[in-house]
Formats: sequence, structure tokens, C-alpha cells
Amino acid sequence: MLTYKRIGVTVKSGLEDKSQAVADILSILQELGAQIFFDPERKADMPEAAPFPAYTTHGDIDLLLVIGGDGTILRTVRELKDFSIPILSVNRGTVGFLAETELHEATTILPQLLSGKGVIEERSILSVKAERDGKTIFEGYALNEAVIAQGTIARLVDLQARIKGEDLTVFHADGLIISTPTGSTAYSLAAGGPIVHPSLAATILTPINPHSFSQKPVVIPSAFEIEITVATKANKFQAVNVILTVDGQVYIPLQGGDIVTTCGCGKTVRFLRRKQDTFFGTLREKLKWGE
Repeated sequence: MLTYKRIGVTVKSGLEDKSQAVADILSILQELGAQIFFDPERKADMPEAAPFPAYTTHGDIDLLLVIGGDGTILRTVRELKDFSIPILSVNRGTVGFLAETELHEATTILPQLLSGKGVIEERSILSVKAERDGKTIFEGYALNEAVIAQGTIARLVDLQARIKGEDLTVFHADGLIISTPTGSTAYSLAAGGPIVHPSLAATILTPINPHSFSQKPVVIPSAFEIEITVATKANKFQAVNVILTVDGQVYIPLQGGDIVTTCGCGKTVRFLRRKQDTFFGTLREKLKWGE
């Protein structure tokens, strides 16, 4: 008896051997008696998807199965309208920090998870809003991070940070990463930020190559609102060239005076896992600790 009967399927764009990977997963799902629905945005690119309907809303499905890597999961979360729908990822990317199973394990693992033998792990997300002259120019969510950084010209930027309405500092740096615990093992880690367990309700501020050695990563409660103002001013020699990047996939050009506000919004993304906590095992495997 399947706990998750209506399975939505989405696939990484440009996936190598995509057809075979999708065919293998569809074969497993059909043998289990699942109802299969395809991502409407990618169904046309998949001949294997032709026999199956597209889901029109996330209310059509009980679970969303992602074939790809972490980038595909980030894209899926960004497009998700209903955060109550669990996500199960079959890794066909590179590192795969967020994936639960590899393709070669799917024959064994999928029947167990879809029949209710898995657990739900919740990951916090950031709400991100950018404003210019009091008008919203972007609003969305980030599972990993929001990054405010220099654009195409290598030049330090000034980013004035306030937390809960109180001044923190002006970061004079290449940029600033505002990260969830999930994103602490992504860009934030590469920039010198700490690894934070995903169960913690926290937000990490990690400056990128700060000019001052005293400006270090800061970890704060996720409920605290963070307000970043682009304090760099345009002049006759240098235009302001700052970009807001959300989960490495959405890019919003910013100007001097623009304000980016982030906050742990209380919403979580739900992942179907085979056991309760795989974080330390994932660290050992993906970061190759102990080898």
C-alpha cells in the first residue's frame, strides 16, 4: 500500500542520459502502482513523459520526485507554490547535499519511502525582498542563500546592515551572503562561513573578502529581520554595479539606495528521507572527511 500515490516528476534540464534515468524511475513507479504526473514546464522535452498527464497545481500530487542535483532542488523549491508537498530527490547531479538517494539505489529505496517507511525532514527557508524607492522589485524565497555582491567590475561594495532595526555594521567587501543552515554548506562555506546543523532556526551572515579583518561571519536567530542597504554611491568614475542573487539562479540588478530585506519566514520545505538525521553522514561523504 502506497502512502504517496500521486507522484509528480520533475527533471534537471540538460541532464546527461536523461531519457534512461527518467525511464528507469518511471518503470519503478509504474511497478508500484503510482499515479504519475509530470512537471508541465518540462514535459514537452521528455518523450518518456508523453503517456502521463501534467500536474496543473501542486494539489494534484502527494509528493514531488526530483531527478537531478542540488540545483534542480533549488529550482523546484523556487517554483513550489505549496510547501506542504514533500520532495524526494534522486541524485543525478554532482555533489548532491540535498538528495536522498542515488539512481542505482532507487529500485530498493523508492518502494520503501513511498510506502511510508521514510521520515519527513523540514528545512527552513528565507523570505527575500528587494525594494527601490519604496517599491518592491523582487520578492521570493531562498532555500540556500541570498547574495548581495559586486557585479562585473571587481570593486568593493558598501552594504549597510541592520538587524531587528539596530545598526550592525557597513560591510566593505566583495559582497555579503545571507544563508539558511541548509545553505551553510554551499557558498557560505566556501567564503569561510560556519557549518550549521539544518535543525537550528538560524541565519548566517558571511561577508565575502571583507576589507576589515574584524568583520567575521555572524549567526543570528532566523526570526530576526535583516535589512541591507546598498550604500555604494555612483560617481563619474564608477557606476554602482551590485547584484542580488537568490539560490544562485535568480539575478536582480541593484542600485545605490536599494534595500534588501530577509527573514526566516517560518515556512519550511519538507524532504522525504529514509531516516531521521543523515546530516553528519552526508558531511563525511560529500566533504570526504576521514579519507
